[in-house]
Amino acid sequence: MKVMVTGVSGFVGQRLCQSLTKKEIDLRLAVRSVAPGLSRFDQVEIGAVTGMTDWRGALEGVQVVVHLAARVHVMHETAVDPLTAFRAVNLEGTLHLARSAVAAGVRRYVFMSSVKVNGESTLLAHPFTELDQATPQDPYAISKLEAEQGLRQIAQDSGMELVIIRPPLVYGPGVKANFAALMRAVQKGWPLPLGSVHNQRSLIALDNLVDFIVTCIEHPKAGNETFLISDGQDLSTAELIRGLASAYGVQDRLLPVPVWFLQLASQLLGKGDAVQRLCGNLQIDSSKARTLLGWCPPITVQEGLRLAAAGVSLS
Repeated sequence: MKVMVTGVSGFVGQRLCQSLTKKEIDLRLAVRSVAPGLSRFDQVEIGAVTGMTDWRGALEGVQVVVHLAARVHVMHETAVDPLTAFRAVNLEGTLHLARSAVAAGVRRYVFMSSVKVNGESTLLAHPFTELDQATPQDPYAISKLEAEQGLRQIAQDSGMELVIIRPPLVYGPGVKANFAALMRAVQKGWPLPLGSVHNQRSLIALDNLVDFIVTCIEHPKAGNETFLISDGQDLSTAELIRGLASAYGVQDRLLPVPVWFLQLASQLLGKGDAVQRLCGNLQIDSSKARTLLGWCPPITVQEGLRLAAAGVSLS
């Protein structure tokens, strides 16, 4: 079985390629430009992922496509029309690849979506499931939902199997953005006013997500299914900070500031979205993956945080 992966230079893509190589799966990398450091791999240069990308050489002889490449959610948007910018890659590029895959005789298409398709938050103890109505709140999530809808139509018309994966926040060695900033703050022993935050959020360790992607490549029952996937152990923000502190071997410095005060201060400072991510709930029910595929996360949350802090991965 030959597997083609896009987005191989990304956070998830790098680890997935390492894992597939260890499993001796015949792997092809679709890359923007050929990288000398990846010379041991079968690479095909495809340039940017758009609605015009020429995929013919990359897809020759491929049975499974894992599409990770995307214009990702950005904290400081610079595009004049963000939705158009997201759609160019995440919608048009994704659907064009799928049509090209059908023409090349690809059997299965694994698409990395996002739990943001479901929405930004949940009520406590009311996790998102695959059956919930999608409620995307920003251009990134809208583009991912539209891609899912287009892919389902292509799969239905062609018979190519489609697997959609919606992960929450992914953490692990090399994680960036807000999670990396939180890790640095904990490691340096900065006081954090989050000791009274008793929310619940689902996360997924990089090694768990990679293991699940591999399962979706191989498992016969994964075809034409959508999966919400997580570590299976939700954490409050305070618990997350304590876990990171333990992984670093430092004392957590959590201050018990009331949540209402944090919310008020964030509104006055124009940081309401950031505080919502720290204080709000976002829970996932990933039992479908366990029931249908028999999948279990290979590592615990505690082990995932330890690996993230150490900067190493098991995959």
